[in-house]
Amino acid sequence: MRQSPLFSGIVYILLGVLFTYFAIQNVNQTGWGLFSYLLVILATFDFGSGIRMVMFHFKIKNIQKK
Repeated sequence: MRQSPLFSGIVYILLGVLFTYFAIQNVNQTGWGLFSYLLVILATFDFGSGIRMVMFHFKIKNIQKK
């Protein structure tokens, strides 16, 4: 059974929120280091992928409706 793009998109967005939280905590404790930048980059990729998958889900639904 396949996962819907909506579910995958929501999971990616939640991961982006989690990585953002960890990045904020890391910057508050140690400042901007390599690990902080890595967490921000991961969060950015996850948010981007999540938004694209959610948009893809609604595009598929719109095509199926026609």
